[in-house]
Amino acid sequence: MKTLIEFINEKQADFPFATGELTRLLNDIGIAAKIVNREINKAGLADILGFEGSTNVQGEDQKKLDVFANDQFIKALKNGGQCCAIASEENDELITFDSELSNKGKYVVAMDPLDGSSNIEVNVSIGTIFSVYRRISEPGSCGTNADLLQPGTEMVAAGYVIYGSSTMLVYSTGNGVNGFTLDPSVGLFLLSHPEIKIPENGSIYSINEANYIHFPEGVKEYIRFCQEDDPDSGRPYTTRYIGSLVADFHRNLLRGGIYMYPGTKKRKDGKLRLLYECNPIGFLAEQAGGKASDGFRRTLGIKPESLHQRTPFFVGSSEMVEKAEYFMHYYSKDFKS
Repeated sequence: MKTLIEFINEKQADFPFATGELTRLLNDIGIAAKIVNREINKAGLADILGFEGSTNVQGEDQKKLDVFANDQFIKALKNGGQCCAIASEENDELITFDSELSNKGKYVVAMDPLDGSSNIEVNVSIGTIFSVYRRISEPGSCGTNADLLQPGTEMVAAGYVIYGSSTMLVYSTGNGVNGFTLDPSVGLFLLSHPEIKIPENGSIYSINEANYIHFPEGVKEYIRFCQEDDPDSGRPYTTRYIGSLVADFHRNLLRGGIYMYPGTKKRKDGKLRLLYECNPIGFLAEQAGGKASDGFRRTLGIKPESLHQRTPFFVGSSEMVEKAEYFMHYYSKDFKS
């Protein structure tokens, strides 16, 4: 089977002007993922579970593994020298590397180092999400916020790592989606899911229905549609919600389905972050033949205004996202940005 590095190097040949920096950057991410995976697997035996004692910019208590994962990805990207700046869920401000090597780096990275960390202590799948952009600031200087505040249409690569019964790295550089499973016996990511395509329709909807009373009417109507008994169209659909964006999306990517985290009457912008959660997942969805939307417009077309900007999110099989958009347009125009 092809290894991740062999595959990346092979694909690099498809781009006549490629010089290897993006290849090395993706390799750095793969190395950090293996280190994080090792610690997650032994977390139940080590003093690494529980709270770190601080909060991140979102006001959420930081788990020790969140902080560990954040540190590992930052170190890997800093040492690689291809990245000049990072936006992370765990850091209030942009992380820059003031070194001659990093300042020459052509890329910036936005990441959620450990998505779904509230599931750590109950042994449920968690993940890492990342996206890569070409810097727009002058090479030779520190990266800037403007380098990260680009719409998702400018992304050059995105992916996630899911840490579960097996560990997988799924990524795209804009030419389809491929998945690699970590073989722990040799420490290599091996190509296991080539050219992933999400089904146009599915039978799974993923949403936290505990917030139902606060949902916009369009979402409530779509949930009723999903629950209707209509055997000819495959309904009622099945609801599956893990509470980890990576885990929920990964299942729907392979089987077909829709993941929704809408805005509510109290928080119209929702909870998920545009830059390092919705944009990379939306990029993967589109590359696999699916769709990503805030209910009214394409997620990748939204111009970020801040590093930690939030947005409603509907992502998955194209027909299911389009149906959810229909209900939002018809019943919840007041939620339109």
